[in-house]
Amino acid sequence: MNEEAAAVSPSQETQLRIYRTLVELRETGQKAHDLFLQNLVKGTVHLSLGMEGIAAGCAAAMKPGDLTFCTYRGHAHTLARGTSIEKVLGELMGRDNGLLRGKGGSMHLTSVEHGVMGSYAIIGAHLPIACGAAWRAQYKGASDISVCFFGDGTTNIGAFHEALNFAVVWKLPVVFVCENNLYMEYTPIADVTAVAQPAADRACAYGLDRILGDGQDADAVYRIAKTAFDKARSGGGPSLLEFQTYRFSGHSRADPAKYRPAGELDYWRDSRDPVKIYRKRLLDLGVGENVLAYIDSETQRIVDDAAEKGKAAPFTSTDILMTDVYADGGSAWRN
Repeated sequence: MNEEAAAVSPSQETQLRIYRTLVELRETGQKAHDLFLQNLVKGTVHLSLGMEGIAAGCAAAMKPGDLTFCTYRGHAHTLARGTSIEKVLGELMGRDNGLLRGKGGSMHLTSVEHGVMGSYAIIGAHLPIACGAAWRAQYKGASDISVCFFGDGTTNIGAFHEALNFAVVWKLPVVFVCENNLYMEYTPIADVTAVAQPAADRACAYGLDRILGDGQDADAVYRIAKTAFDKARSGGGPSLLEFQTYRFSGHSRADPAKYRPAGELDYWRDSRDPVKIYRKRLLDLGVGENVLAYIDSETQRIVDDAAEKGKAAPFTSTDILMTDVYADGGSAWRN
């Protein structure tokens, strides 16, 4: 590792925090899957199993007050910023103890307290909003940055190009993070995109550096993200990051993912699992097996307990259906 990379590498304390986050994201994602199969999560759910390295690495490089914008596949990013596991699982089950008292559900997780400024179900919709939040910080002289996560399919949406252009022209403190999991829903991104790397290879069109990283290596994510975040925070303007990753499940729970080539999933699960990669690294660095085993077991207990509390919580009351909808907090003014 060169001196520049070493300067932005995580300390062992941060690495243990990253590992705990990775395990929390994996266990919570798996629990969400199990709850869905028990018919306790209505509609559908978009899991980040296999993609946890990006959320964990980026969150570790962010500071309190920084803002996260994510897609409908936003469970991991929401949790990585410190949001309660109980509240997230409660929200997925539509319970009153949920993050939004059950009104948002799986695709609309939000926690302003933790800097999570919403999950967006419309592809690309949040990129201009992230620019707006960054413009506010710039105008007011605030130190926070906006970090906007999106999938590879978003790079073929007009809002992607409009937001990048706007951010560069105004030199906004925003970092765009493409999670390239190879598939835009059911279609391989390579089949419908003119360049090999849908985000990184387009960066030069906006005067930005080509930045491509391994999304399965949370330390690599941390180093790249921290450099970009520091640049944005110091007035250096936006960055466009692309991380290569892979989802272990289909696009949603309705998708059996039969379009994937034989052996592809096995390769990523066996050789490129971000949790396994990070666990082995910590062991190689001398962290005791007992330390990691405790994190594993304690996290499992916390997630199991959170799920049971969600199951026991009442469903959301219809009394709040029309609250938090209009600017005045209700709908009476319309009648």
